Amino acid sequence: MNIAIIILAAGSSSRMDHQPKQLIQWEGRTLLRRVVDTALDTTFRPVVVVLGAHKKQIASELDGLPVTIIDNQHWQQGLATSVKTGLAAVYLTQKDIDAVLFLLTDQPHVDSGLLQQLVQVYKESGKGIVAASYAGSLGVPALFDRKYIHELLSLEGDAGAKKVIMNHPDDCVDVHFALGSIDLDTRQDVAHFLGPQSGEQ
Repeated sequence: MNIAIIILAAGSSSRMDHQPKQLIQWEGRTLLRRVVDTALDTTFRPVVVVLGAHKKQIASELDGLPVTIIDNQHWQQGLATSVKTGLAAVYLTQKDIDAVLFLLTDQPHVDSGLLQQLVQVYKESGKGIVAASYAGSLGVPALFDRKYIHELLSLEGDAGAKKVIMNHPDDCVDVHFALGSIDLDTRQDVAHFLGPQSGEQ
């Protein structure tokens, strides 16, 4: 199977006083480098990274890595633009894909084992969507069969992959991922997650 990975990293970190959360250091790596390394630890290709608001600051984190980097020049118009930009980059790299996996940079506990599990459940369940479940909800990381690409491309504004998940409950299966509830949206989130080392940020 040809599974593509799209890492959405174009946001401005507006709730972090616009300090890019992609560059938060944890266990010796930035969150961006961590999620990219996780993607590259799988056999799924291409790996596409969508940059935007802080491209100049964070692009060097990807130097020398076998990923496709694409600039979302319309990131201010909402998350949907990053979804579309990432899908366009996948198509330019590999037109024949079976499914696409979406990842974010601010879920530090995502690992390659979880990504492998999402794909395995996709193969075995016959469902078109496999989503992580945490905090009483479904969300990313999430995998979508190619039949949903058109719907993903039709998203607008701040609507992201979760909207498509919610539109198709009968064609969705979940993979439990309790640590998915840990994301880093605010300075308080980061301070709580990093603990004593947060003073270094």
